[in-house]
Amino acid sequence: MASVTVDRRAHVIVLGNEKGGSGKSTAAMHVIVALLREGYRVGAIDLDARQATLTRYIEARAAFAAAKGVALPLPEARAVHRSEADRRADAEAEEDAALTAAMAELSTANDFVVIDSPGSDTHLSRLGHARADTLITPINDSFVDFSMLARVDPDDHAVVSPSVYSEMVWEARKARFKRDRGRLDWIVMRNRLGSAEARNKKDVGATLDVLAKRIGFRTVRGFGERVIFRELFLQGLTLMDVKEAGVGVSFSMSHVAARQEVRSLVAAIRKGPPGDVWGLGGAASPALAPTGDAA
Repeated sequence: MASVTVDRRAHVIVLGNEKGGSGKSTAAMHVIVALLREGYRVGAIDLDARQATLTRYIEARAAFAAAKGVALPLPEARAVHRSEADRRADAEAEEDAALTAAMAELSTANDFVVIDSPGSDTHLSRLGHARADTLITPINDSFVDFSMLARVDPDDHAVVSPSVYSEMVWEARKARFKRDRGRLDWIVMRNRLGSAEARNKKDVGATLDVLAKRIGFRTVRGFGERVIFRELFLQGLTLMDVKEAGVGVSFSMSHVAARQEVRSLVAAIRKGPPGDVWGLGGAASPALAPTGDAA
């Protein structure tokens, strides 16, 4: 009987948002570490190599592990730089080739590849979005950030039209399907939610629900506003590392809640969109049974 070979390429998670300050790189690193601690093999690509937030995060993590003698799980990382070619066509071809090479190196050896994209509309960002099985767009919970997704009537908060970014995601979906018939599962992550249910947050949530049905995304609760996220960045650590890293942080109920927020996000990625019979957004899925223990 002939054997059947299954393509086990990595599932690609892209963190995308054209507005800075939404917590994109923090979310990327926490997803990476959460997956590593569940026993998955994870690759990471920084498409914003000039800002290099994710790259510096991973480098700080490796340095901390070496200096303290702590065995912290690390992703296999690559950075893809913007081309400096004078002609636009040459620059775009160069960037496409660089991302293709990085994906080829990481995709077959890992279960997941997490891509952190620039906080602006660039050709590299568009290329990254078109590679996504899962796109996560963190937004701060206000109509200021909501404008990145759609134009809203100021009087009744009705959705007037999708934004340029939403249209770009639509083009990325078409490009993804054209390349390999794959589907892009879009998750909008409501970040920096406060504990109080302010009127503005309720209005944002209601308008998001309307827009989600119109242009096709899921919403998940993201990360609360916590100082510890910023404190851990310089050491390359996440909330999934605090207990074993020995950094003198007193583990509180707030930290427990934050870890659960990270795990809930990873669970949402695994779940895939409603009615997705394949799971993981319709991609050829990696082995889903973790090989290690969750932290």
